[in-house]
Amino acid sequence: MAAITNTKAPKPTLFIDGQWTHSSSGQSRPTINPFDASIITHVDEANAQDAERAIQSARKFQDTSDWSSRTFASRAPLLKKIAELLQKNKAELAKIETIDTGKTIGESEIDIDDVTAVFEFYAEEGIKYDKPKVITGKGIPDTVTSQVTKEAVGVCVLISPWNYPLLQICWKLAPALVAGNSCIVKPSEVTPLSTIYLHKLMLEAGVPPQAIQILTAGGQSVGPTLTTHPSVDLVSFTGGLATGRSIIRSCAETVKRCCVELGGKNPNVIFSDVPLDIAIDMALTAVFVHSGQVCSSGARLIIEDKGSFANDVVAGVVERAQQIVLGNGLEQGTECGPLVSAAHLEKAKGFIEVGKSEGAKLLCGGKQAEDPKLSKGYFFLPTVFDQCDRSMKIVQEETFAPILTVERFKAGDEERAIFLANDTNYGLAAGIQTADKDRSLRIAKRLRHGTVWQNTFGAYTPRAEWGGFGWSGNGRELGSHGLDEYVESKHIYAEKDLGMMGWFQDRRKAKAKL
Repeated sequence: MAAITNTKAPKPTLFIDGQWTHSSSGQSRPTINPFDASIITHVDEANAQDAERAIQSARKFQDTSDWSSRTFASRAPLLKKIAELLQKNKAELAKIETIDTGKTIGESEIDIDDVTAVFEFYAEEGIKYDKPKVITGKGIPDTVTSQVTKEAVGVCVLISPWNYPLLQICWKLAPALVAGNSCIVKPSEVTPLSTIYLHKLMLEAGVPPQAIQILTAGGQSVGPTLTTHPSVDLVSFTGGLATGRSIIRSCAETVKRCCVELGGKNPNVIFSDVPLDIAIDMALTAVFVHSGQVCSSGARLIIEDKGSFANDVVAGVVERAQQIVLGNGLEQGTECGPLVSAAHLEKAKGFIEVGKSEGAKLLCGGKQAEDPKLSKGYFFLPTVFDQCDRSMKIVQEETFAPILTVERFKAGDEERAIFLANDTNYGLAAGIQTADKDRSLRIAKRLRHGTVWQNTFGAYTPRAEWGGFGWSGNGRELGSHGLDEYVESKHIYAEKDLGMMGWFQDRRKAKAKL
């Protein structure tokens, strides 16, 4: 993580109360290009005072404007306009995302297409929430109209991670905005640039300025204020387990709604009826995309040990892993970029030493890239550990790096495969690769993971919910439930005419006769 400095940011990157502004402290933080460790620019480092101002502005706007009382349908065109602007500015935005995160330009372009689809989906989905749900049936008198309506939660703090900064913040912003909430956005201090650019596009689309505030800062600078403040109604966080636990505790003090997605240690189960080339390709793609910096990365290869199949797959994965082209994400032909920061590179190195000490067999990688062309950046070689078992730290803990562990189960032992796949405190995603459709569905139903891929890995749609079991968090993003997170349900029970309820006897008349 880049250190805070007293250097003033060249342009203000905080957006508070409808205005771009510098931090009240005058401090900033450099953002680093992970390809060559060069400084891209400086962004303002917000503090508690700035966070307080943002919260007060959001609260006032939520309580006094007509933003939340408008129909969902009236806000939907804003989301459609944002989607149009995302596509119009796709080339520049993708370049910003690549320079800031290190991912390939192709990945960045896919991310922009994905978030465009998210805004389009919630523009469509939100309209459905305008129609109240009418409650009828047994126990509802004919004289009563009973209906459930949906309205905004209120002031929402949205905290996004560094690996998919644009994608993850849009998963939160699209449903929050169509529901009529006021949003305070806190991007990762490591990769804030695409979120700043997105903010400008949202303003251009016509989103009310006080409905979206942005604070660029490290978590310690503004996090405690944002998560404990009584004027904040909801906190949505995507990131690491330790920070997520802290946020949950902070939110508990004011009993505010809290949604967290905290990563995973995701199994990819491959049976021997899968053609060899497909099995190798599936294992590679599951773990090495974006250099393994994916919350749903298939970092645990759980493979059927039948004949030479497992050995052949592992050998093929090792051979192909060593051929992956590392380089500048902006250059055509690059297949993987660097890790996001120097600190994250050191963390990956630490896991290698742990794996060796635990008895895992290192087959390839396990170190920083030595190519002189990559020497300035945070490049880590694709890594494969064989002979792993469930007791190992590298099998149980999220490495968030291009590190694959291999576990094996005996031929035909489906129960063991299921046990190993579920043997994690997390439960975000899992893959099953087999030509046996009945077996695939049978296993999918028994896996304790929020998303299960059959004969593929990594695909998603904004129309289906995303989230996990166990330590992977609570709540859901995307799909209709992703919008439910940002609305409150209100039951309106109305008698058609005024009348006496008659529960208590009126004794006044009796007293008057005495």
